[in-house]
Amino acid sequence: MLPLLAPVFAIVPNTIEWGPNVAVVMIICNLLAFALGKQFIQIPDADPASGVFLGLGLPALIGVACLGHILGAGAILGFAATGLL
Repeated sequence: MLPLLAPVFAIVPNTIEWGPNVAVVMIICNLLAFALGKQFIQIPDADPASGVFLGLGLPALIGVACLGHILGAGAILGFAATGLL
């Protein structure tokens, strides 16, 4: 099985190690997603748990956190590929 995956391993680029710069990029992306969520989510305090964190309900909070992590992963990979990180 491993010999079949050898060409795939050769294509996959090396990723950057976790460090303070990576953490700052992820935090900034999560704050950006939180700000966007506060502005554009139509029902921010929906049930089952309304007003969990700064007026966002549990569904909105989970959605905003997911969006922030998706943006953060893309930004980290993009910055690492261009050599900025």
